[in-house]
Amino acid sequence: MSLLKPLHVFKAANKCLNVCNNNLNKACYSTKESFLSGTNANFLENQYLDWAQSKGSIDSSWDSFYDSLCGNALKIEDVEDEFAPRQKSSEKSSGKDVTQEQIRLHLAVQNLIRSYQTRGHLLAKTDPLELTLPARMLNIAGKLPLDTKVLDSHIVARELGGVLTEKHMDMVFTLPDRTFIGGNEKALPLREIIRRLEHVYCGSIGMEYMHVYDIDAVQFLRKRVETPGAYDRTPEEKKLTMKRLTKAVFLEKYFATKWPAEKRFGLEGGESMIVMLEEIVDTASRLGVKSIVIGMQHRGRLNMLVNVCRKQLVDIFAQFKPMQPKEPGSGDVKYHLGTHIHRFIRRTNKYIKVSMSANPSHLETVGPVVAGKTRAEQFFKGDNGDTVMAIIMHGDAAVAGQGVVYETATQTNLPAFTTRGCLHIVCNNQIGYTTDPRFSRSSPYCTDLGKAIDAPILHVNGDDGDAVAFVARVAIEYRCKFKKDVMLDLVCYRRHGHSEEDEPMYTQPFMYKKIKSMPTVDVVYSNKLKAEGVASDTDIKVWQKEYMDTLNEHFELAKKVTKLSIMDWIDTPWTGFLESVDPNVIKETGICQTTINTIANHFASPPEKWAFELHKGLERMLAARQKMVKEGIADWPMGEALAYGSLLRDQIHIRFTGEDVERGTMAHRHHVYHHQGVDGATYRVLDTVYPDQAIYSLHNSALSEYGTVGFEVGYSYASPHLLTIWEAQYGDFADTGQPIYDTFIANAESKWMCQSGVVIHLPHGIDGAGPEHSSGRVERYLQQSDDDEDVVPNLDDKLMPLKQLRTANWIVANVTNPANYFHLIRRQLALPFRKPLILFTPKIGLKHPYYRSKFADFLPGTAFRRVIPEDGPASKNPKDVKKLIFCSGNVAIKISEVVKEKKLENQIAMCRIEQLYPLPYDLILKEFCKYEQAKLCFCQEEHKNQGPWPFCRNRIENLLGKKIHYIGRAASPASATGIKWLHQKELKELKEAIVAL
Repeated sequence: MSLLKPLHVFKAANKCLNVCNNNLNKACYSTKESFLSGTNANFLENQYLDWAQSKGSIDSSWDSFYDSLCGNALKIEDVEDEFAPRQKSSEKSSGKDVTQEQIRLHLAVQNLIRSYQTRGHLLAKTDPLELTLPARMLNIAGKLPLDTKVLDSHIVARELGGVLTEKHMDMVFTLPDRTFIGGNEKALPLREIIRRLEHVYCGSIGMEYMHVYDIDAVQFLRKRVETPGAYDRTPEEKKLTMKRLTKAVFLEKYFATKWPAEKRFGLEGGESMIVMLEEIVDTASRLGVKSIVIGMQHRGRLNMLVNVCRKQLVDIFAQFKPMQPKEPGSGDVKYHLGTHIHRFIRRTNKYIKVSMSANPSHLETVGPVVAGKTRAEQFFKGDNGDTVMAIIMHGDAAVAGQGVVYETATQTNLPAFTTRGCLHIVCNNQIGYTTDPRFSRSSPYCTDLGKAIDAPILHVNGDDGDAVAFVARVAIEYRCKFKKDVMLDLVCYRRHGHSEEDEPMYTQPFMYKKIKSMPTVDVVYSNKLKAEGVASDTDIKVWQKEYMDTLNEHFELAKKVTKLSIMDWIDTPWTGFLESVDPNVIKETGICQTTINTIANHFASPPEKWAFELHKGLERMLAARQKMVKEGIADWPMGEALAYGSLLRDQIHIRFTGEDVERGTMAHRHHVYHHQGVDGATYRVLDTVYPDQAIYSLHNSALSEYGTVGFEVGYSYASPHLLTIWEAQYGDFADTGQPIYDTFIANAESKWMCQSGVVIHLPHGIDGAGPEHSSGRVERYLQQSDDDEDVVPNLDDKLMPLKQLRTANWIVANVTNPANYFHLIRRQLALPFRKPLILFTPKIGLKHPYYRSKFADFLPGTAFRRVIPEDGPASKNPKDVKKLIFCSGNVAIKISEVVKEKKLENQIAMCRIEQLYPLPYDLILKEFCKYEQAKLCFCQEEHKNQGPWPFCRNRIENLLGKKIHYIGRAASPASATGIKWLHQKELKELKEAIVAL
C-alpha cells in the first residue's frame, strides 16, 4: 500500500508537521528537503503501519492525520475534496480497532452514495413510454450486456456485487456528512441506504447536479431532494395538480373535437408541462418575482397561453375562425402569437406579470430575444434578478441541434448579458420532426448543454404529476437563491405526429403502437389520487364538468367576434408612448453649440496623466482630435460621440454591443481606454460627459452574431426611450444571425405589432479586403424591404417622407459624412414611432478626409439629409453637366477623386443617396430636373448582381421615365475578389467608366 499518491494528503500532513516537530526530527526533515521526498515517504508509510496496529504506539498527535486517511473524508481547509464525505466510523466510536476490511467497506459505501448522486439518473424511470433508458444507450454504445445487474454495477455503482454483497446488506454504516438520506438518523443498514438512494435518484426524477462548481449549490440540491419526506405533498396540493391536469388535457380534447383538421401543435402527451409552469409561477411569486418573460416552441403554446398566461378563451377560439383583421399587417398563425398579463396568484395573494414572446417557426430564435427583453426589464427596474426572470422553453431536438441555444446560454454569466438565472425547460417528445434521438444527437440526453454552463439538470417523467410539480419547485427555488441557470427536462411524448395532420406510424411504428395504448396523464394521476384517498371519482368528474362548461360558454362567445385584433397579442406594450407624441412631427435633431463644445472637448481630452497611463498612439489620436475641435471639424468618431453624448444628456439610455465595439474594429472609436500599467483598469470616455446623464452600456460581446444580435433586438423591445445598437465586426459577419433579421427585425411589426428602434451597424466597402470582409450585403436588406417598385408615392404631399417611414418595415441607409450619421441616429428617437435601422457604415471612410463635417452641420435647424446633392462647380452651371451619377456610400470617395483628377468637375455631377429605403423619390426627381440634359448613371462599387443597383434601378427609371446606365463591377458569386491584382484592375476599370463621357 502506498500513501504517497494523493497530493492533497501531504498538504494536510504539512499542517501536522507544525504540531509534531519531534516526529519530524525522526524523519530527518529539514527546510532544504521536500516533505514529499522519498525519505519522508518511507517514514510515513512505516509509521502508518505501526499506527494501524496499535494507536498508542506513536504520538497521539498523528491520530487525526491517519484518521483522515482511512476515514471518509479529509478535513482540509485549503484543498478540500467535496466528493469525499467525512464520517466517524462506528467502530472507532465504540473503541474497537479499525480493520482494513472495515475501512474498505466504509469507503465502498461512501463511493456508493456518491455514485448514485452522480450517476443514478442513468437508471431513473423518466420515460413514460419506457422505451429509452440512458444507461441502456450507454451500454449499447459500449457493447456491454444489457441485464439489470450489469447496468447497476457498471453504469451506476460498481461497488454493488463487488465489495458490497448480499452479506453486507444488513450491516449498519455511519452516513457521511455529504448526504441527507438519513434525515435525523446518523447510521443506516446498507439495504436501507440503497433503498433510499434508489427512491431519490432512480425514480421518476433523474438528477444531474454533481458537475456544478458551487459546493453550496450542490449541497442545496442534495438536501432538497435527499431529505426523507422531501417528495411528500399535501392533499390540497395534489388536488390542485389534478385540476391543472384536467384543464390541460380537456382543452386539447376540445380543440381536437371542434377543429379536428386544424394544425395547432397540441400538447397531447405532454400536458403536465402546464403543471410544471403553474408551479413555477406560483413559487416564483412566493419568492418575490414580479415579472416572468417566457419564450417557447410552438408545441403546446395555445395551452400555455390559456392556462399559464391566462389569455381569454374567447380570443383563442376566435383565432380558429377566418376573420378580417382590424389592423394592417400580415399577422401570424395562432401558435406563434405572444401575449402579456398581470396575473393574481391566489396561493400567494400577489400579482405577477407573465409575458409570452411571439416566436417564429425557427424554434430557438426567440431564446436570445427573451434574454435581451429580460435584461432590459431588469435594467429599467434596477433589478438584480430578484423580481424579473426569464423562462426559455425548448424542444428536445432543437435544444440539442440548434447552435443559437449555445450562443444564448453561453452568455448567461457574462456581466453585460446575464439575466441572473434563466429556467430552461425542455418539452422532450423524444423525437425530432421524424428523426429518432439516436440519429439526432451524440449523447444520451438532449440537455447536456447544461453542463457547459454550470447548470443543474433535472429530468422528470411527464406522467408523474407529483414529480413534475416537485422538480418545478426545486428548480425555481434554486434559480431564485443562486441566480443561476437551471435546466428542466420534461420527458413526455407527442400523441400525434409533428402536427395533427401527420401520420407518425410511417416513421415510428413501434413508438406509436405504445403511445396508442397509453392513458392520458389526467387518468394516470386521477387513479393515483383515488388509490390514495385524496380525491373521489365524483370530485374528479365535478372538476371536469366545471371546465367543460367554461369551454362551451367561451366557445359561444367567440362566435360573436367579427374582427381579428392583432394588437390584442402584443407581448411588450409601450403604454402611452404613441399617445404622447405628435404623429406628424419629427422632433429636432440638431444640438446647440454649447452641447457640441462640451461633448467634443470631453471626447478629445485625455485622462489625467498622474492617474491613468494612456497608450502613446491614443495620445497622438487625441491631439489630432483636439486640433479638429479647434477648427470646428468632426470626423466619423466625433460624429458618433456627438450623437451618443447628446442622447445621454437627453436621458436616453444607450446599449451598444458587438465583438469590437469598445475600440472599434478599425480602431477609430476608442470609447474605452486601457491603463498601460495596471491590468484591467479602464477609463470609459462617454460615461462621464454629464453628471446626470443616462447610462451608456458599451460592451464587447462574445464571438457570436446570432445570439448577440437576437439579445439586442429583445433589449430594444423593452422601451421606446432607449437606443440599442449592434455592430458587426464586418458587415458580412451578420450573415450568421440572418434568422433574426428574417423573422424579427424585418417583419415583427407586421406579424405581431411589435416595434423596435434597434440600429444595426454593418461596416461595408469593397476596398481590397477579400470576399469575407467587404460586403454587408446591401441587396439582401433592400430585397426584404416592404416596397413596390411600380408605385411612386404622392410627391406633392409634404408629409410624404414621414409617411414613407411610417409604412416602412425598416430603414436602410448608407451615409457618407459624420453629420448625417449624427442626425440619422438622433432621428431614431425623434420619430413618433420606432423602426429598425440597417446602417452600412464605412471602413476606409472612418479615417478618410472626405468623411468630415463642420460643427455647423450639427446645429439646430439642420437635419438628416436623405440625399446629398452635388455642391461643387457642376451645381453652379447645371446646363454644362454631361453626366449625372447617382451613388451610395463609399464609392463617392472614388468618384470625387477621379473627377477632380481628370478635371471634370464642371461636366460630371454626383448625387449621394444616403437613405436607400424608403427611397427619397422627391429629392431624386429634384436632382434630375436640375440636370435634365445629362446622361443618367448609377455607380456602385459592388458587383452588378449585388449592392443597391438591383433595388434602385427600376424605381428610378419608373420615377424619371428614362433609362439609367450602370457603372460598376460585373456580376459575381463572391462579394469581392481576394486577389490584389484583380482588385486593382477592377478599380481602374471602375474609375475609367466613371469619367467616360
